[in-house]
Amino acid sequence: MTQRIASQELVKDFTSNGDGRGRAADELQVEMRGTTNTFRRGIMKRSIAILLAVAVIALWSGSAYGFHDQGVAHCNGCHTMHNSQNGAIMADGGSPGNGVNSYLLQAATPSDTCLGCHAGDGGSYHVLASDPLVPTNERGAGDFVFLTEDNINDGHAGASNPILGYAAGHNINAPGHGITTDPVLATSPGGAFPSADLACSSCHDPHGTDSFRLLYGANRLVRTDGSTFVFNNAAPDATGLGLFFGVEGNANHTAYKAGMSAWCANCHGDFHNNVAALIHPSGTPLGNTIAAAYNAYNGTTDCVNNPPAAAGLPCGTGTQATAYLAQVPFEDPANTTTSTAGPTSSSRVMCLTCHRSHATSAPDAGRWDFSVTLLDEDGLESGSYVIPNPYDANQRSLCNKCHSKDEFDHLPFP
Repeated sequence: MTQRIASQELVKDFTSNGDGRGRAADELQVEMRGTTNTFRRGIMKRSIAILLAVAVIALWSGSAYGFHDQGVAHCNGCHTMHNSQNGAIMADGGSPGNGVNSYLLQAATPSDTCLGCHAGDGGSYHVLASDPLVPTNERGAGDFVFLTEDNINDGHAGASNPILGYAAGHNINAPGHGITTDPVLATSPGGAFPSADLACSSCHDPHGTDSFRLLYGANRLVRTDGSTFVFNNAAPDATGLGLFFGVEGNANHTAYKAGMSAWCANCHGDFHNNVAALIHPSGTPLGNTIAAAYNAYNGTTDCVNNPPAAAGLPCGTGTQATAYLAQVPFEDPANTTTSTAGPTSSSRVMCLTCHRSHATSAPDAGRWDFSVTLLDEDGLESGSYVIPNPYDANQRSLCNKCHSKDEFDHLPFP
């Protein structure tokens, strides 16, 4: 509403002087009375500046009012009542008058319908690029295109022991876009969601919610082609990057605030909470030691060159004010999309600290490849997309951002 009022005020300022006549018209009359060329140029510049401001505000405001609009969009954007329009088939694989799925969708599957808009290259709202070596601009979730890779194994001898793209993340059922269901896992790891029914709409409500990224909330019934599934846990508290502006960076990133791991547990269970079985915790406070290590850590080279000053202290010269690393995020109610501060002891590790939600060019949707020794080894064995390295050529696993186990390593790496 504020944005709309602002744009209206600008338009009013440009078009009306309070008595029904436009200010621009009054100023032109002054010009006609013999004002100088310099004055005329000033009027033109002011007019252009105002018009550009109105255009920018309109675009900015428009980005908040997309197709879904946090609610039910226009129905024929996704559905077809009779699979026929002007004598042409609407849904893939059907014939006029013969629907091809349970939901009267314009494509064969829910995900194919979503990707009718959300597949594409570059920025905006795309989540499926056409080339796995040139993914879409990163905004936090990754890119489904990596599910089409022929090898994502960059571990030792990875070239001769390929790991196919299905291991790169969530295998949505979108055969019309070259993506098929998981050939190995019948259900979600740690849970019971059927892999054969996994779709974009298994997590996002296409009819709209007031939740982060249209995610389902507590007590929501999710219908799939073969069954129904109940979400017991609330949607996470988070603020995402604008879909039309910006790429993920340390000062431009999703602000995770609370509840992400619990939300993932709707499908994946609470197996990360079984600390007694030496399973990595998730959704729990970092504590003083891990928070201090995260804040001080500024890469392997810095860690080795600035070892701990005393036993029990972290390595590195980083400071809490600028410690945030977008590749290793954490949850904190104080997080904003532009905050650069590192965690406190009460900040929480979450599923998305180590994983992305869609897919990456590393197994298990890793934010970095867990099987490489140095980050610069990524892509060498597999030929897959190289996940950006936030530090230098000596950088080891980003597990060290929290655990700093590289503090006494040899540099440079032989």
